[in-house]
Amino acid sequence: MGLLRSVNVVHALIPDVWGSLEFTAIDKRPVTGRVVVGPLGVAGDSQYDTEHHGGVDQAVYAYADEDREWWAAELSRELGPGAFGENLTTSGIDVTNAVVGERWRIGTVTLQVRTPRIPCRTFAGFWQVDALEKRFTAHGASGAYLSVVEAGELAAGEPIEVVHRPAHGLTIGDIFSARSGDRARVALLADVDDATDKDRNWARRVLGVPAPASG
Repeated sequence: MGLLRSVNVVHALIPDVWGSLEFTAIDKRPVTGRVVVGPLGVAGDSQYDTEHHGGVDQAVYAYADEDREWWAAELSRELGPGAFGENLTTSGIDVTNAVVGERWRIGTVTLQVRTPRIPCRTFAGFWQVDALEKRFTAHGASGAYLSVVEAGELAAGEPIEVVHRPAHGLTIGDIFSARSGDRARVALLADVDDATDKDRNWARRVLGVPAPASG
């Protein structure tokens, strides 16, 4: 069982200094008290780049406090909750090895592990670290996007209980590796129903495998 260390929402839109848009909502900071979580995410939060962030499969972003500590040591700088643009800062739960489709219960909210976060120039610009995307990819701790199975409320300090874990074994780390060029994991991803349509269709295109006929 893990622990929810912090709940973070957008503090303010800031210039997307290295990215392709005018602004970004990556600057997330902790909030106190119980927070409502609905089908599209945490109350009080928003996304500016809605082409690549948000939606039901990316409603909530979680990042592990243990991985935050690794980066803080690696870069010799302080990194607080929300520094990765995450909504939920967790501890005691291996986010990288979370199985795609597993469900977490926090407060009265049930979340489902869906897909990794792919780093971009916006992220590098937020930290002002050149080539951060390559370093982030090499380290492999991507964090996980979650969908909301049951809306409700949660708060920092509450336990994270894994209430369901699929048997297929495909993890967030496996998908992140596939997206980074590991062809063996691409083949695995193409056949896992718990993966998002976007991830499965991407894997099938890479493999040259047609999508199953609908109906």
